[in-house]
Amino acid sequence: MKIHENYINRCIQLAEIGLGTTYPNPLVGSVIVYNNKIIGEGWHHRAGEPHAEVNAINSVKDKSNLKKATIYVSLEPCSHYGKTPPCSDLIIASGIKNIVIGSIDPFPAVSGKGIKKLMDAGCQVIVGILDSECNLLNRRFFTFHKSQRPYIILKWAESEDGFLAPKSSEENHTREPIWITNKYSQQLVHKWRSEEMGILVGTNTALLDNPKLNTRLWEGKNPVRVLIDQHLRLPKDSALLDKSTRTIVICGDKAQKLNSIDSSENLIFETMDFNLEITSQICQIMYKHEIQSIIIEGGAKTLQSFIDSGLWDEARVFTGEIQFKDGTKAPNLPTPPKSKQNKTGDILRIYTND
Repeated sequence: MKIHENYINRCIQLAEIGLGTTYPNPLVGSVIVYNNKIIGEGWHHRAGEPHAEVNAINSVKDKSNLKKATIYVSLEPCSHYGKTPPCSDLIIASGIKNIVIGSIDPFPAVSGKGIKKLMDAGCQVIVGILDSECNLLNRRFFTFHKSQRPYIILKWAESEDGFLAPKSSEENHTREPIWITNKYSQQLVHKWRSEEMGILVGTNTALLDNPKLNTRLWEGKNPVRVLIDQHLRLPKDSALLDKSTRTIVICGDKAQKLNSIDSSENLIFETMDFNLEITSQICQIMYKHEIQSIIIEGGAKTLQSFIDSGLWDEARVFTGEIQFKDGTKAPNLPTPPKSKQNKTGDILRIYTND
């Protein structure tokens, strides 16, 4: 069993390479083993391209070894036709008789069907090796399909004395961000943005900081920008309304009717009832737009609303080497951090909503 875990762990390592590029597909890695030696490996690169099992099989130089080999895969092989043919069919056609799987795919078109197809073809199938680790790998995909909402990551930076912003920024409305963290932490945040499908801010953050919410400090795809702006107060020349990146503006019904900004493929307006609980409505809108994961980046009111509703999965909190003495208080999390890291002076704490 230990040897199976080692190879599934390698599948997880390979799968992680695709973080941020495979949406809406899950992260999957695969290795092929013959005589206790890896003879092929692969991972899913992006939607529409070959899956991990295909890449692993194609990487094997001597295909005659496949009939005596074992294929390991972090997630159940697909059994349906999508943009690519079923991986379970290729495994069967390749003559591979032994399959070891990490976790079962929750997607209705696959769930259990890939395993059944392999077993019906006479394959020996082992399921559930490092299943917790494999589920964690695809926590975004699983949350989206099981809970019908995005995987929610709260993120903020606070001063050493617990403030998101000094009082001066609230009074002056400078529309220039006040940096709490160093350049290394800022670059890490842009890397995170490239790994998630969406990023959300509230009206006050957009008014005060005029953020771009893109990945300019890291190579990668920009996330879908989401703005909560009940009364559509954000000026038309704001960075979030420049149509450079797909942006969803959530506003009230009355504001939408009075809106004079033209919608487009990259600027979409959605309405919700601000008299009702807003976080669940936001989740419904994100699910409608097939956004599997989202970073909630600010400010205090928006962040605290997700914390209070219990609709969050992970929080990433930076503490910078600066003190404000007064201003906007940072949100309160109801759980201790799972980890603490020093980022060249900044402290990063990771929380999970278990």
